[in-house]
Amino acid sequence: MKAMFPGSFDPITNGHLDVIDRGSRMFDELVVAIMTNSSKHALFSIEEKMAMVTDAVRAYPNVKVIAMADELTVKTAAKLGVNVILRGVRNVEDFQFEQQIATMNRELDSKIETLLLPTSPKVASISSSIVKEIGRFHGDTVKFLPAKAQAMLEVKFNEKEK
Repeated sequence: MKAMFPGSFDPITNGHLDVIDRGSRMFDELVVAIMTNSSKHALFSIEEKMAMVTDAVRAYPNVKVIAMADELTVKTAAKLGVNVILRGVRNVEDFQFEQQIATMNRELDSKIETLLLPTSPKVASISSSIVKEIGRFHGDTVKFLPAKAQAMLEVKFNEKEK
């Protein structure tokens, strides 16, 4: 069975990796789809995200990384022949939001299921937005990000200061 884990990954976090790790064991193939979130202003370009996500998942032979801009997640899933959209949920707010999206996706394509996977407790408080805020003020993000993403975040904020 083939699943897709969509996200903006701006940047990819250890919370995302928790879902990817577990999803890679649940599915024959897991496609990590870097998508555009129209409600957010991205810090990283699609190319930068591809580099950091590809590096972070290199140990998973059944995980593939793609970038899809400006398309509905459910349409991307259908094009790829994906059966399941995998989403991580950290808390009740995430669950409510993801449940609404899952319901709408089901209306758009009833052949694609959504699986909501609670994140592991050790990463449940990590969010890209919070990590970016920590990085912006030169806090230590090493516990929250894969190595390449952490290095790229540090470079990004050092560039902004010049």
